[in-house]
Amino acid sequence: MAGIERMTILTQSVRLVRRTFAGLWAQDCLLCGGQSSDRPLCAACEDDLPRLPSSHCPRCALPTPAGELCGRCLIKTPYYDATRAVYVYDFPVDRLIQSFKYGHRLILGRYFGQQLAELAAGLTFDRVIPLPLHPLRLRQRGFNQALELARPISRASGAPLDTRSCRRRRSTAPQAELAWRERARNVRGAFVCSADLQGQRVLLVDDVMTTGTTVNELARIVKLHGASEVAVLVVARALPR
Repeated sequence: MAGIERMTILTQSVRLVRRTFAGLWAQDCLLCGGQSSDRPLCAACEDDLPRLPSSHCPRCALPTPAGELCGRCLIKTPYYDATRAVYVYDFPVDRLIQSFKYGHRLILGRYFGQQLAELAAGLTFDRVIPLPLHPLRLRQRGFNQALELARPISRASGAPLDTRSCRRRRSTAPQAELAWRERARNVRGAFVCSADLQGQRVLLVDDVMTTGTTVNELARIVKLHGASEVAVLVVARALPR
């Protein structure tokens, strides 16, 4: 009997420890406040997020009727070769990304980064380059959101995370404050590359693609340095209104 009692006490103790640790890791959903276990969003709120339609331009990720190239890419081909995004940049994804970038909710960086890692599974690339921030902007923000998103992609794929080859040499005005036609001029010459990327397939990572001018400028630079292919991976794609 004593052995059975000791086993019962041990089993109860193990269950208590498990419940205690589960409580430590549990958290509330950032959108509805409900229980979301160890994730920042509950399953119901995750299901309600605006996913990018499966039929979209393979180059820039804008929705098209049958997944064909869009008119913009046919008229003026971007320097990047493909784009993938998880969501449409709309409510509440826009609020979550802003909370990640400006509210320092790094748990959202890991959450979105894991989704990007899954999205990158079908791509072939030799290195992962997060869009660099200018040192002034980096000091103001305290971290590079693109780097946080790129870490899970690098770990899952085994491709090296390259934070040294490219840098931002000009502190440009925030793209969101400019008209669409002014954005290309704003970032022209903003990036430099110091690496020989001959024959390399490069994956560029950022949080949001709006007009695509920023990532297109970096794609132009890495192709000037020999990159054979440039794919873009973003959390959300903004759609023209």
